[in-house]
Amino acid sequence: MTALKEIKAFIHRNRVADVIHALKKAGFRDLSVIDVKGILKALDSQEQEYSIEIGEKVITEVKVELVCEESQLDEAVSIIRDNARTGQPDAGCIYVSDIVAKISIDDE
Repeated sequence: MTALKEIKAFIHRNRVADVIHALKKAGFRDLSVIDVKGILKALDSQEQEYSIEIGEKVITEVKVELVCEESQLDEAVSIIRDNARTGQPDAGCIYVSDIVAKISIDDE
């Protein structure tokens, strides 16, 4: 079995379309896109809202999840970084984890 990696990238909403299109163009298909509340630095005041639950200003950011082979990891991370940049510090972050197993739902 080939070693698999999971990438979780937290990025600004206005960058997600470019990230997803670039990943798909490069052949990455195991993608998920999830809206999450986070504390990335807002690009402008309209992007922020106050969260009563955590008592902080938050933004709706996007978590992109991707599973790839270990040999594809550097390419995927590079694509995400190149397309998620906002020109400001704290534009997001990328986490990489090992995948222990991949089990198909349809196979017996």
